Amino acid sequence: MAGQYRELFSAKGSLAFSAAGLVARIPVPMMGIGIITMLSQTRGDFGLAGLVSAAFTVSMALLGPQVSRLVDRRGQGRILVPVTGISVMALGALLLCARFGAPAWTLYVFAVLGGFMPSMAAMVRARWSRLYRDSPRLHTAFSLESVVDELTFVIGPALSVALCTVLFPEAGPLVAVVFLAVGVLLFVAQRETEPPILPASESSGGSAIRLGAVRVLVLTLMAGGVIVGTVDVVSVAFAQHVGAPAAAGIVVSVYAVGSAISGLVFGTLKVAMPPARQLLAGTAGTAASAVPLLVVDGIVGLCVVVFVAGLFFSPTMIVVMGMIEKIVPAEKLTEGMTWAITGLSIGVALGAALSGEVVDRFGPDGGFVVAVVAGGLIVLIALLSYPLLSTEVRERTEVAC
Repeated sequence: MAGQYRELFSAKGSLAFSAAGLVARIPVPMMGIGIITMLSQTRGDFGLAGLVSAAFTVSMALLGPQVSRLVDRRGQGRILVPVTGISVMALGALLLCARFGAPAWTLYVFAVLGGFMPSMAAMVRARWSRLYRDSPRLHTAFSLESVVDELTFVIGPALSVALCTVLFPEAGPLVAVVFLAVGVLLFVAQRETEPPILPASESSGGSAIRLGAVRVLVLTLMAGGVIVGTVDVVSVAFAQHVGAPAAAGIVVSVYAVGSAISGLVFGTLKVAMPPARQLLAGTAGTAASAVPLLVVDGIVGLCVVVFVAGLFFSPTMIVVMGMIEKIVPAEKLTEGMTWAITGLSIGVALGAALSGEVVDRFGPDGGFVVAVVAGGLIVLIALLSYPLLSTEVRERTEVAC
């Protein structure tokens, strides 16, 4: 297995852009929780902290695909530096406002402008697509990226909270800003692997999100994200409910480990099953693995259940990204992948908010119901979209051949 991943980096420049991309994408999971931790300490207002963090998250979700659309039209080198500059300056101003007690409205303004932070996960995948388009190695590369996503969302929040609480309140977001600036500059410097600007095709039309198949795949990841967000929140509530609050971090880590292991293994497999059928199988497994959450009665049992649930997450995301690569015109690939990642991010935020509200009213068991309902929804989406996705993937593959 290790050999297949080692072969990915045989291409010149692949290790450099992948490493730079890793540094540049850690700030995404660091910033949201970092803003909450920072403002809760400096202002003593969790409501304000949550709303400012939500403003940043929503802004990034809306602006990210537009930034990626510009990247497809003008190139990574020409767009990433200026938009990152806007984000870095805005987030720097946000930290100063938090430090010196500026009016609350200034926090919202700079949080929204900070949303210009580019989707570096999509930028890295676009470079892998350029290197290994129509090669089995692209499947392995997307699997690696799924695992990297998992690691950043495990390491990033923990690092940000630790910096804010151990050093000073602004430390977490400040380090995230430094990572963003340094990572993007190093990434853009790798000119040899930058995807070329492709002319628009007759069938490309407007935004990638106008494609019905892309909208369906975005909704699929959004429903999957709801499960992830729910597991994060309800794990904390469940651990507190059974008198072991420190175990919450273990539960969330176990979920990520299960997903990472399955992603690495899936990346080495040559699956003969058509992509649409793979998606249906993955979503069915995701839904089925969520049901045992309703009957867990201890931390050990919860760890086992979330580990199994995590086994289905990375393969499903890998399949979705592979289908995006086949369905979206090459000149809109970065935008298409960013929409998929945006859908996942919105789902995580929605799952966290919804399950938190349900937990407050009905306890941890009520929160787990949210995950089960989201699991049923993801299967329903896959079933209803199966004919469309099968046709789109087949037609795009035939055109490519």
